[in-house]
Amino acid sequence: MTMNRSSFRPLYALILTAAMLSACGQEQATPAPVRVVAPTAQPQLTEVPQPSPSPTATPAPALVSGLTGLPVAEGTLPRPLAVMINNAPAARPQSGISEADILYEVLAEGGITRLIGIFQSHEGVVKIGPIRSIRPYLLDIGESYGGVTVHAGGSPDAYAILQREKKADMDEIGRAGAYFWRDKERKAPHNLYSNAAKLREGAAKLGYAGSVKVPALLFNDPDYIPVEGNPALELSVSFLLKSYTVGYKYNAEQRTYARWVNGKPYLDLNNDSPVEAANIIVMGSDHKVLDDVGRLKVDTELGGEALLFQRGVSVSGKWSRSPGDIIRFVKEDGKEALMYPGVTHILIVPNSPSFSSHVEYVPAPVSN
Repeated sequence: MTMNRSSFRPLYALILTAAMLSACGQEQATPAPVRVVAPTAQPQLTEVPQPSPSPTATPAPALVSGLTGLPVAEGTLPRPLAVMINNAPAARPQSGISEADILYEVLAEGGITRLIGIFQSHEGVVKIGPIRSIRPYLLDIGESYGGVTVHAGGSPDAYAILQREKKADMDEIGRAGAYFWRDKERKAPHNLYSNAAKLREGAAKLGYAGSVKVPALLFNDPDYIPVEGNPALELSVSFLLKSYTVGYKYNAEQRTYARWVNGKPYLDLNNDSPVEAANIIVMGSDHKVLDDVGRLKVDTELGGEALLFQRGVSVSGKWSRSPGDIIRFVKEDGKEALMYPGVTHILIVPNSPSFSSHVEYVPAPVSN
C-alpha cells in the first residue's frame, strides 16, 4: 500500500503516542539507533542496528630528540655528555664520532683542532675517544647543551672555571679516572677512551643530575625540498694547517653529507661507518691568542657570519646565541633556519683574514 505524505504523518504520530504510553511506569529503555535515509519520491524509515564500537588504544606519542629530530627508542633521554675528542693526526680515526648527535670542530692551539661530541640519543656507544683536554670556550659549548663535560686535563683558565663554579665535569686526571681506560694499541696522549655506560655510571656516582633541560633545535619536514639557496654538493673548510682540511660530499640518496679529511673519507673506528651530517653550519668567530703556548680565546657568544649546508644547498646567514642558549643559524630574513632530522656538524673558523677565506663550495661534485 502506498502512502502519501499527508497520510503518513497521523499514522507516525499514533505509533509514537502508543510507544510513550507503554513506557510509563517502566524503566526507560535505550532506543536502538536509527539511520534515516533521505527520501526520494516516497519517504521511508529504515531501522539498521549499529554495532557498538570497539575501544581502541591511543598510541603513545614517539619520543623525539630535540638535538636530532629523530625518534628515540628509549622511554627517556638522559643528560647529554659533552666529550672533548682529540683530533690530532695521530688520534685518527676516532671512535664513536658517528654516534654523536651534534659534532663541533674548533681550533685549540698551534693550528690543531678539537672535536666536541654531544652524545645523548645513542646509549650504547661502546668506545668514545681519544679524549683530550678542556678550554674555557670548549667547556662553554658543551655546557650550553646541559652536558656533563668529559675531558682529560685542561688549561689553567679552564681549571679555574671548573673549580670556581663547581661544574659538572669528569676529568680523567681528577676524581673520575676510574671511568676511563688507555688503549695499548696507541701511544699516549692519543689513547685515552671511555664509553657511554661508564661515563653515565661515573656521573651518577659523582652526584650529577641524570636529566636536565636541554635546548632543542627546530626541525623541518624530512620530505621538504628547499627552494632557497645555492647548489652545494661539495664543500671544503680549512682552519690553519693543511692537515686540518675538511671536506663534505653530498649523497642525494642518503640526504646527508659525508665528511672527508685531507682528501679521504672519514670513518668511525668503532664500526667503519662514514661520519655524516644532515646539516652543516660553518660559522666565523673572532679568535685571539692568549699566551706563548698559543692558547686561544674563541668567541661563542657575539654572533657573526655563517653558512648552512643541507639537502645539497647552501644558505647564507648569521649564527646567533642568546644567553643560556645554544648556537643557532639565522637566515637573512631574521628567522631561525629549520634543521633536517639527523646529525648536525658545526665548524667554527676564524674571521681572519676573512670568513670566506676558510670555506668554499661547488655546485657539483669534483671528480677525483
